[in-house]
Amino acid sequence: MLSSKRKLEESHGEDNKKVISQLCPYLDTINRHMLDFDFEKLCSVSLSRINVYACLVCGKYFQGRGNSTHAYTHSVSDDHHVFLNLQSLRFYCLPDNYEIIDPSLADIIYVVNPTFTKEWIKMPQTKMSRAYDKSLYLPGIVGLNNIKANDYCNVVLQVLSNITPLRDYFLCPENYSHISHPPGSASLAMFPLITRFGELVRKLWNPRNFKAHVSPHEMLQAVVTCSKKRFQFTVQGDAIQFLSWILNAMHLGLKTKAAKGTIISKCFRGSMVIRSKKLLPVDVPASELHRLQQLPEYQMREETSKFFYLTCDLPLPPLFKDEKQENIIPQINLLQLLSKFDGKTEKEYQTYKENLVKLFQLSSLPPFLILYHKRFTKNTFYVEKNPTIVNFPVRNIELADYLTEELRMRFPNPLYDLVANIVHDGQPDNGTYRCHVLHKGTGKWYEMQDLHVKEIEPQMLALSESYIQIYELQKQSIQRPKPTSQDDGVGMDLSP
Repeated sequence: MLSSKRKLEESHGEDNKKVISQLCPYLDTINRHMLDFDFEKLCSVSLSRINVYACLVCGKYFQGRGNSTHAYTHSVSDDHHVFLNLQSLRFYCLPDNYEIIDPSLADIIYVVNPTFTKEWIKMPQTKMSRAYDKSLYLPGIVGLNNIKANDYCNVVLQVLSNITPLRDYFLCPENYSHISHPPGSASLAMFPLITRFGELVRKLWNPRNFKAHVSPHEMLQAVVTCSKKRFQFTVQGDAIQFLSWILNAMHLGLKTKAAKGTIISKCFRGSMVIRSKKLLPVDVPASELHRLQQLPEYQMREETSKFFYLTCDLPLPPLFKDEKQENIIPQINLLQLLSKFDGKTEKEYQTYKENLVKLFQLSSLPPFLILYHKRFTKNTFYVEKNPTIVNFPVRNIELADYLTEELRMRFPNPLYDLVANIVHDGQPDNGTYRCHVLHKGTGKWYEMQDLHVKEIEPQMLALSESYIQIYELQKQSIQRPKPTSQDDGVGMDLSP
């Protein structure tokens, strides 16, 4: 009898709370134009991350809601009364200190924590969305704020968020939220990068955002922390170095003992066979030549190496001007650059103690192949940029000539299509980055440079100084051979 009476009182209490919330006189003071939940969740006064509330009138963050707390003081001094707990996602009215329960606030909760159903993820996104400020945007093709010099990070984040299997994986936090690592391990140190990247992907694909752009502030804070300040958003960096680091860091953070393969390795990891041979010294007497050739260190050695991207070496630009006293901008076909991996073309490498000749051939193809065109060379005094234009097909690039015999028998006609292209403009020391991304839902190409987003014709892609390219293996090229290891690329199931 007592328990039933207590339940009745609790139900009446909930009803009273709802009545109070419906009669809350301050809901119309909420200013959605001022709300921005992309920044780090810390109090603007104490800089604490504990128990932080967002003022829904001015958008600032404050700690606590009890008497003498910063949020309480702000509500009294500035006459702002509606607050959101950024952890529990519950609304409160201050200084009266009662909870607000109202269905009209659901859009704010969705902006803070976007959620996606499996049906929505599988459905091609073709519709434009309208932000609260009436601007139109396409989910996934969203500009990123440039805080100071983080355009080299922005292009990589925008490109990775449009890789379909990677996007689908990170749109569902349950895919990675349960992963645990032992205290003090390197994997645990990289895990904040995973959660921040997942939050950024969900915000970029949010179809009900308040604004048509996203700030990567929280993601960049995680990058600075996890990289131990190697990559910063106040100093210009190199996009390929950042891409290489973030792929390895996220792979390390997602890797567990139960499954060593991760969504990163399933998307981007391939392998190659490297045959290397040490060159004989130039000044060897003829009598010694035959003896040295028989030594094991001068025999051909073979090893297999895994990779996340392939480095394409651009030819040296001409040193002299033409007859019109103009610098010639050389051009080269992408297939000529890929001849490095045909297993026949020798590449010489010099070190301080030996000279080597190496031959490369692909032994495993990833579903998404990353090509890096080496444009920058460093010497003692300065960094020089190679302006060579790379001519490349947007569709149907064939890689059969660059495969080992065994892999060619399994995949006789592997075809790749371009899905992303990162470009570097300007000088090495003060240049900028932009990217071209294929939107799978509409089939259109878009150019993104920080906040600037515009549609671009695919014929215009080859006119730029491509720096990093990502190609996707066509589905008809993918077969289901037995994988040799958990980290093999082709043949792996890319579903979350």
